[in-house]
Amino acid sequence: MGFFINTDQASTASPKAPPVGEAMMKFIDAGAFNAARGIYDGAFDTEAMIYRTREQLANLFDAPKIKNVTFSSGVTMALNVLFYGILKNGDHVICSSVEHNAVMRPLTQLRNEGRIEFSIAATDKAGRLDPEKIVDLIEPKTKMVVVTAASNVIGTCLPLKEIGQICKERGILFAVDSAQAAGTIPLSMLKESIDVLAITGHKGLLGPQGVGALLLSEKAAELIEPVICGGTGSFSNIETMPQALPDRLEAGTLPLPAIAGLSAALDWLETEGISTIQQHKADLTAQFLRRMNAISGVRIFGIADPDAREERVAVVSLQLEGMDSAEFSQRLAEAGVLTRVGLHCAPRAHQTIGSYPEGTVRFSFAYNHSLSDIDKVADIIETIAQEV
Repeated sequence: MGFFINTDQASTASPKAPPVGEAMMKFIDAGAFNAARGIYDGAFDTEAMIYRTREQLANLFDAPKIKNVTFSSGVTMALNVLFYGILKNGDHVICSSVEHNAVMRPLTQLRNEGRIEFSIAATDKAGRLDPEKIVDLIEPKTKMVVVTAASNVIGTCLPLKEIGQICKERGILFAVDSAQAAGTIPLSMLKESIDVLAITGHKGLLGPQGVGALLLSEKAAELIEPVICGGTGSFSNIETMPQALPDRLEAGTLPLPAIAGLSAALDWLETEGISTIQQHKADLTAQFLRRMNAISGVRIFGIADPDAREERVAVVSLQLEGMDSAEFSQRLAEAGVLTRVGLHCAPRAHQTIGSYPEGTVRFSFAYNHSLSDIDKVADIIETIAQEV
């Protein structure tokens, strides 16, 4: 492939953090030993690597205990383990109107099975959520509030601290889908009263695909039951899942090469500093919005103000007047700009912002992009707009 600028970072970070590939290959080449299945050095080294990665995640997100960091394949699996592991017949859940299908589909399936009910707190067209909308929907049977930390369609951040406080005061579990936020903005289970944090490794954390985590408060840890059962390499004398965490939620062999890669990415992020990355991505996004606001025919969805830096992550959705979004995305690809087009696995969010069913072209930026990259993308968009 020739010249290209990858502005499809919300799908998966590319490139990954520099040491990720080497760490994964080193693990595989060194023997790829399993953990908790042998009493030899390779097995012990793998167990130490897994423990260290749990520790890194616990420290980064202020999890209460290292054992409450349980690995999954990503946010989708983590949320399914959460919903099916905690929600009981008759429970009520509240979510926002800008959720990804990783939230909407399992909740809808549980509702269709007659097990739960859920209500949707409407954001405004910019994706901003008034916390009082959550309060208005609370019922006696409300068990959980689940929201995305930042919209995968328009990048708007939701008020986690305020929602967390509402849930804490009422004894309701607070769960957060951090897919578009982890690694880009600071997240603290302690400061934001988060009971459950669902994480994926391959986006803002700059790790490989195939690994994520579910981080649990002590309250959530006491409630959750295993959804997937099988061998854990521990408590092999019993034919039920162990009660101890993390074993209770980690049946089968973990994605060990991916965990090795994630650990390397977390080391790199600690060295670089999430605050530095956040600042850089905010600079990129502000520059992009300034340029888009100046191009006739470009419609920006969500927060269009370049100075509203604290309200969003580096995700921007556009439409171009007079051109189908799929054609717009194709023209960009031909010019070397990679985007994602459509509904972004979030039809409810597009209904909220007014871009359903046609969808949008989504741009999302990376730590290695420069302001000159942003200007090149904007110049290409301007050229396409002038040709419509």
